[in-house]
Amino acid sequence: MATTEVERRRGKLAALSIAAVVIIVGVPLWWRTTETYRAWLPVSQIKELATLQLQLSADVEVVFARGTVTPEQQKKVPLTQTHDEEHSIDDTTLRYRYETRYRTATIMEEDALKQLSAAEADLALHMLSESPCGSLVVYVIPESSSLLPQDKNVYIGQRRTALLRISSQMRVGRMIEQLLAHLEPRVKQVLQVMSFSRSDITATLSDRVRFSPGNKESVADSMRAFKSSPGYEITFSLLNPDPKSHRLHWDIEGAVQTYIQPLLTKLLPVANFSIDSQTLYYAMLGVNPRFDSNRNAYTLNADSLAHVINPVEARLGSNAASSNPVLNFLLYVPDSNRSPLYIHDHRKQEVPSNAFHSPRWGGIMVYNVNDFYGSEAEIPVDISINMAQVMGVFLAQLRLLLGVQSSTPPPDFLVAQCGSVGLADWELDRLMWSRSVENIATATTTITSLAQLLDQIGNIVINDNIAQQVSSAVTSVQLAVAELEAGNLGFALQYSKEAILASEKAFFDPSLLHLLYFPDDQKFAIYIPLFLPMCVPILLSLLKILSEARQKRKEKKAKND
Repeated sequence: MATTEVERRRGKLAALSIAAVVIIVGVPLWWRTTETYRAWLPVSQIKELATLQLQLSADVEVVFARGTVTPEQQKKVPLTQTHDEEHSIDDTTLRYRYETRYRTATIMEEDALKQLSAAEADLALHMLSESPCGSLVVYVIPESSSLLPQDKNVYIGQRRTALLRISSQMRVGRMIEQLLAHLEPRVKQVLQVMSFSRSDITATLSDRVRFSPGNKESVADSMRAFKSSPGYEITFSLLNPDPKSHRLHWDIEGAVQTYIQPLLTKLLPVANFSIDSQTLYYAMLGVNPRFDSNRNAYTLNADSLAHVINPVEARLGSNAASSNPVLNFLLYVPDSNRSPLYIHDHRKQEVPSNAFHSPRWGGIMVYNVNDFYGSEAEIPVDISINMAQVMGVFLAQLRLLLGVQSSTPPPDFLVAQCGSVGLADWELDRLMWSRSVENIATATTTITSLAQLLDQIGNIVINDNIAQQVSSAVTSVQLAVAELEAGNLGFALQYSKEAILASEKAFFDPSLLHLLYFPDDQKFAIYIPLFLPMCVPILLSLLKILSEARQKRKEKKAKND
């Protein structure tokens, strides 16, 4: 009896010890080693970004030249006024602030305004002082000034400067407040052309905006341009469908350096660019042009242009080493049997440039060489392509595809040509405003989507590097928003680029997919064969011990009674 009692007690202690080890050591160790690691994320800050609030601030300086203000009015300047506007786009609240400072021109500025033409005056004023990025200077000149033609009242130059002519009657017998109230609508028109506007920002946020009749045109314009990206690949392709008939020579390297590179150099704050070129032989358009007997020429209608790109795109190839968008520019030289070839628009009118562009893809130009084929021409004919003509078309298409587009100015506005650089300073500012807002909106959407995904699916592992990228993206977005509010356009664009890079790097991290498709039924299929054989004996032993303890308690109670 004593031996049996000792063995029972030993069995109980063994079962309790095993159970204690399993519960105290085994279960926490298993839980710790099999839990999904999820680093800390700034969830509260991400939720604040869901309702995006942006304020765009621009500094405007209005300078009165001699003869535009009376001595009494001149005593009340300099002075500063602030104009605020606000509107909402779905979940995004936008505020526009223009801080306008009024002053009189200095002696050196007066000398610069005595130039023979507005372009010379614009250059002379630029040599005096360069306006910061995102700011504007409007010089108010008298009606007697010969800088502008008679039918023009506003000149917009290549820099961040505009000339505004007012009549001499406006300053006579008026208080300075009345003069400024008269100038305000004209200055606002200048800002609509040279600075950010509501339509531009609405088009930039087209992915977050529901279509409405009022903004369809601006949204359509935004869909033509490529989305914001840290870099772009530009490919120039020469298509020679009949190399037996003509040998084509194009100085693409020299043309790029002369016409394209100055524009890309100026666009470096926005993105990086890489350029390559290629020549494709026996490359056909894939669409049979129609022969017009009246003109003795072949034509491509606007309806058939959409079918031109796909057959050609298969021959272009792609840069697999880069994830940047590719801008394709194709120069097609038709063979002698289908030349000349002209492109017609929807009104059946000949397109002057003989080219067309496809939104977010590139452009194609048809270059006719039928004049080189004479009665005494030797086959194949050597043809040198006029690169100035070609690059003029491609440069205009490149501006459209990158989103460099200006608002239509009023009739009395004279806008200077952008020159050899291909881009005015104020056009660069407009693009930087749009890109900054677009980058902030895209990074915010990416971060909030990632946070919602991680909150809904608990199996996804959140590594420290992902948490670091998310935190970096949130911080960069906050800094970009603050710099936009302060009017520091260059810093705002830089922080917005850092935000979109960090957010996309976190969103597309491969480690997020490791446990994404690992449902609970698979967990049970793995754990049940592992734990059930071990847990059943322990559980039965514990139940037996509890049963014996209850039995002894009853016997003891009955004995006491």
